[in-house]
Amino acid sequence: MNRTVRRFTSAAAGALLAALALGATPAHGAEQAADPPEFDFSACPTAGELPAGADPGTWRCEVMHATGHLRMGAVDEPLTEPMTITFAEGRVDGEFRQVFGKMTAAPIRVGGTPLTLTPQYGGYSDFLSDDTRRGEFDIKFAIGTAHGMPIRPSSHCSVGSDEDAVHLVLKDTDPTRVISTDPLIVAFGAQDTEFAAPGTSGCGPLRRTLDRALGLPSEAGANAFDMDVTVAIRPYV
Repeated sequence: MNRTVRRFTSAAAGALLAALALGATPAHGAEQAADPPEFDFSACPTAGELPAGADPGTWRCEVMHATGHLRMGAVDEPLTEPMTITFAEGRVDGEFRQVFGKMTAAPIRVGGTPLTLTPQYGGYSDFLSDDTRRGEFDIKFAIGTAHGMPIRPSSHCSVGSDEDAVHLVLKDTDPTRVISTDPLIVAFGAQDTEFAAPGTSGCGPLRRTLDRALGLPSEAGANAFDMDVTVAIRPYV
């Protein structure tokens, strides 16, 4: 099976179901009255890209915005611009499945250096929510410079790779709240404080220098990725 198609319960759907089960209510007061954030659904997989046997009438596209804070090795920086993750989810033969759409993110400036790290999809996601975690997600960080130039134009220089990505197991930090019902938008907090970070990959002779500058590899328990997540959900039909 293609790695981009996985059985899962989406973070947003799991969040909403958990909210309903626990009696959570929509946000109120000024927050409820404010206009909901805007979401771009243009990166949603098309109905033709859904798995064989999928009924578009029961599937939906979800767009996740996440800001927060990254502490990884010597990196300790806020994520002020949202990472955006778009995917489709639904059921085939009674099982949840996912089709990944797109991930975009702004470069994160690594303070005290000319380096930037740009979060990218690492090839795997499984947002099956249960009592122990919100879901799982693989991520890598393309290494560039503050001037927008890659470290090695002819090669992909990054922290992690598709073969050795940073594997996040996200756990809840803030309870789910519904901030809009039309369109449906939910929000929650999540984090991983137990992941390990590999050394740099594809950086050629710069590898050791970059590893020292970024404090990599960094063992499990020495890193943290905190996220404030907002998710918009749109049905296919």
